[in-house]
Amino acid sequence: MRIMLLSLLLTLALSPAVALAGDKPRVVYHVADEDRVSFALNNIKNHINGVGGGAHIDIVLVSLGPAVRRFNDIEAVDRVRSDIAALQAQGVTFEACGNTLEALGLAPDELLPGFQIAEKGGVTRITELQGQGYAYIRP
Repeated sequence: MRIMLLSLLLTLALSPAVALAGDKPRVVYHVADEDRVSFALNNIKNHINGVGGGAHIDIVLVSLGPAVRRFNDIEAVDRVRSDIAALQAQGVTFEACGNTLEALGLAPDELLPGFQIAEKGGVTRITELQGQGYAYIRP
């Protein structure tokens, strides 16, 4: 019994899926497909609710590729706009791929308020966050 418990504790201690900042889980959500944006935002809402609120988790959503179009301030639908504002109020950080912005001909100030730019690119930013212990989710 002791060996099984020790083995379980060791597995949890070494698991990259248990990404913690102090006692808070850290998670990076990755969205690249336009049609998955609302689904990803809903997953984040559910995740925050599941841990008892935004104060109990650090979440970064990194968007790249076609999904970035959904975060254009002019074209964003009201639901996406309100979901993002509500999630930002709970501490979620939103980042857009700098390479995608360039490819789409968008300036950073054309995104919804509060977006940060992943200057080195979205996939590079995701890798950096994983290296810092963030668990990776791609809804």
